[in-house]
Amino acid sequence: MIKGIIFDCFGVLTGDKWKEFVGSLPVDQQEPARELNRALDRGKLGLKDFSREIAGLTGRMPDRVEAIMQAEMQKNEPLLGYIKQLKRHYKVGLLSNIASDWIRTDFLNAAEQALFDDMIFSYQVGLVKPDGRIFELAANRLDMTPGEIVFTDDSAMNCQGAKKAGMNTIQYDNFANFRKQLDTLLGASGSQQGIDK
Repeated sequence: MIKGIIFDCFGVLTGDKWKEFVGSLPVDQQEPARELNRALDRGKLGLKDFSREIAGLTGRMPDRVEAIMQAEMQKNEPLLGYIKQLKRHYKVGLLSNIASDWIRTDFLNAAEQALFDDMIFSYQVGLVKPDGRIFELAANRLDMTPGEIVFTDDSAMNCQGAKKAGMNTIQYDNFANFRKQLDTLLGASGSQQGIDK
């Protein structure tokens, strides 16, 4: 039975300017850029060093790279409203590859943060998705087994990592599709509980 839902932030709770930037790079630069971003998210690289490395890789100015990383993000209001409904019946978590406390300090207000029973930021734990250990940690912190959790992320690779760790997964593309898939999963597991249609 599903008892908890864990959400990614970038590309799920918000848009993802970094993903768009990486997608605009030549193919041979994309994976090195992602690897530098994973080092930033693990806390192994500071933003200034990261910007310098990305600038060296891509030829973009460091200040432009920092602007992309710090661009104002739009909240996924329909999803946040739905999470408020889910919270009445399920534990809710947030799991993000991120190099700072930006989600707490600049993105989610206090009421929105209260929707989450737990928030894991990669730089604080030294692990990044899709490493299976971060999914196991997320399940443990919600006091659940991985099989009792639905994890959603816009990245297929991160969903695969969660699935290998034993979680149910939904790859996020838009709110309507996500809700339909989650409702189906919750119904199939016998855990659909009075969620407004």
